[in-house]
Parts: sequence; C-alpha cells; structure tokens
Amino acid sequence: MAGKLKLTVACGDYEILRALKEGAVEADGLELVMLTRMGPRERHWRMARRAEFDVCEANVGAYFMERDQGAPLTAIPAFLHRRFRHGFLFVNAAAGIRAPKDLIGRQVGGTNFQPASNIWMRGILEEEYGLPHRQVTWVVERSEDVVFTPPKDLRIEMIAPGKKLDLMLAEGEIPAMLSPELPRLFRAGDKRIVRLFPDYKEIELAYFRRTGIFPIMHVTTIKQEIVDKFPWVPTNLVKAFEAAKAIAYERIANPRVVPLAWVRTALEEQEETLGRDPWAYGLTPANRKNLETVLRYTFEQGMISKMLPLDALFADTDLGDAGGSDGI
Repeated sequence: MAGKLKLTVACGDYEILRALKEGAVEADGLELVMLTRMGPRERHWRMARRAEFDVCEANVGAYFMERDQGAPLTAIPAFLHRRFRHGFLFVNAAAGIRAPKDLIGRQVGGTNFQPASNIWMRGILEEEYGLPHRQVTWVVERSEDVVFTPPKDLRIEMIAPGKKLDLMLAEGEIPAMLSPELPRLFRAGDKRIVRLFPDYKEIELAYFRRTGIFPIMHVTTIKQEIVDKFPWVPTNLVKAFEAAKAIAYERIANPRVVPLAWVRTALEEQEETLGRDPWAYGLTPANRKNLETVLRYTFEQGMISKMLPLDALFADTDLGDAGGSDGI
C-alpha cells in the first residue's frame, strides 16, 4: 500500500467494522492496522496512560476528561458502541431495595467510577429517579483509567485486595452494583443477585421514546498531531466506517447469517423503534442531545472542570451537499 498513510486503529471486534477489518471496505488514502483483540479496559488504559494508538475507540466520559486535562486528542463522530443501561443495575435479593431512592446513604459497587455505563446510569438515576450520586458511597475494585482528583464530597472507596464485588453483592456486604457487563455470579444463575429493574427492556424503550437517546458509550479518538498534519483523515475515516456499517446492516438482514431463530423479527422491531440506522454517526441533532447529556453528567459528577462545546471536541467531518452524487 505504497503512498498510503498507515494508522493503528484500536477498537472492538464489531460487526459494523467487519468489512473494514476484512478489507471489503478501504479508507481512501489510508492503510488501517485494525487491532481488535483487546478488551475495552486494556484498550482504554493503554491509550489513556501511554497513547499507544493513532485511532482508538474510547470511553466517552474518559475522552471528555482527557480533553479537560489538555490531552492532544480529538474525536471523530463515529460511535462504535451504544447500549441502554437500565438492565445493568443489580441488587442483593434480600437487601430490601425496591426503588433507586432506597440506595440513598448506602454503598453501591462498580468496577471503577469512570466507565461510560456508570456515568450514564448515575446520571439517569439522579435525574429521573431522585438518587443523588453524592449521597451514595461508590465502592470500586480497580484504579481509574484517567487519573483525577474527586471532589471532596464525592465518596469513592476501594475494596480490599482479593475481594470481588459480585461476591460482596451476593453475600449482602453491599446492597447494589452498577456493572458495565453482567456480573459473573449473575451469569452463573446465582439467585441472590437480581436486577432492580426486571422489566428493563420496557423501561429502556420508554426512556428512548421520551428522550430520543440511545446512549453513546464510546467515541473514536484520534491523535491531534495526525489531524493537524493530515486534515483529510477524519472525514475519510468516517466515510469508511459508514461504508462498513452499511454492509453490516445488509448482512444481518439475511436470516442465514445470524444464528437466531427470530432475528428478522428482532430487526423489524428495532427498526420500528430506533429507526433504520440506530448507530448513526455524525453530529446530528439526536447525537448532539445524546453527547450533551453525557457531557453534562460527566461535569455534574465531578470528572471535568467545565463544559466544552461539542464542536470543540469533535473534528468537522460533515460533508454537507458535497457528499451527494456527482453533478453533470
């Protein structure tokens, strides 16, 4: 690929990137080395602490923190990971927790304070359920990816070495836990751990219908030095990501591809509720509301010192009318 700019891209192994990873789609002028075997914790930590990659899928809140601290990064508006969060608040079945307000003054576990999942859910719990995040003690089991000094009234405690949060939850040592993923013991069928919102899908659907927000978990960051030297790179990356996503949508519409009996039913249900492109890229009005909400939550939870405008946080990749068909 002589003459092409070679970039490392650290990201998840997503269906929406398969065509780019396998070479069915190429980014104009770029040779992309796709690094997809890392888990999100390793990827985020290596980028936040050592800036190892040219382009990196990153926790949206951590990116805001890095920019607040002056890191030489920008982001492109390609959002590779979204997820609704109401189904990831777990409680001890015997703790008597019936509503989020029951957790006021209590301890709530969480892998660490900064995961985008936890930023979103703390914000939603405070804004919609009356659980102020500073009236909870947040119990964590690992250090943060981005170093920060919590406000004095924000209570964060590290568990003792050798302890596991899911076991502490199961045994009633803590009454609740926010988790980016399903806790190990819950996956194993431990009945001592239950969801606070067992009907989470209906709640998430209602949340989307009311707010229009399908929560953005990750943004795609790029070193500022690359953008400064090659200002065409962000737009060409987004165009390639868009092309790969379009192929993914076509692929999953084929019921022979996905080994789920009612995959077509699920796809039709998703399109009816979330639209034809739930993973929309760009700073569309819906994405702006999404990002402004999580930016506000990041600020309110003491992780950034100020609210920057979105246009200062993302490279301009909007082609406007130039992206249409050629004239004659």
